[in-house]
Amino acid sequence: MLVNHLGTKTIETDRLILRKFVMEDAGAMFKNWVNDIEVLDYLTWEPHGRIEVTQELLTEWIEAYNHSNTYNWAIELKEINEVIGSMTVIFASDKDFKCEIGYVIGKQFWSRGITTEALIAVDKFLIFEVGYNRIQMHHDTRNVASGRVMEKAGLTLEGTLRQRKIYRDGTLGDGHIWAIIKDDYKVDV
Repeated sequence: MLVNHLGTKTIETDRLILRKFVMEDAGAMFKNWVNDIEVLDYLTWEPHGRIEVTQELLTEWIEAYNHSNTYNWAIELKEINEVIGSMTVIFASDKDFKCEIGYVIGKQFWSRGITTEALIAVDKFLIFEVGYNRIQMHHDTRNVASGRVMEKAGLTLEGTLRQRKIYRDGTLGDGHIWAIIKDDYKVDV
């Protein structure tokens, strides 16, 4: 068993195009999520405040695509041809054949199954094409909707990590850990 790094490949679903970010995405990112305090409520980073911060981040992300082990997708909604969120491998261990995914999506796109659709596609790519055996994710225990996304995508709740991370306001938060493994897929993909 080997991990076969392929980099951020374009993945298409019924409603989405998951693709590499480009500099032209800065405006949509700023409008849809990186500057929205409500969207970032359970995350550790501050709203961008200025589009220049978003452009600096995009520059870093685009440069990282030069490495085949970078997996950072822009979630583009086909019906509006606009980036509405992101899905990223935030940690990976090739030795243990596992990775961890993080995601964020603009609030106007919540509760429409979009994140679940993207997560299912990314999980299958990472397991069946890249070769990871385990994909795990965390969410703040107060963020019930994020847990529903993971459950609908086929992940299994494995437990609670107490005081898992510190938030912008200095408080510590508990997190649920979810995972899916290759053996969870019962049928050929």
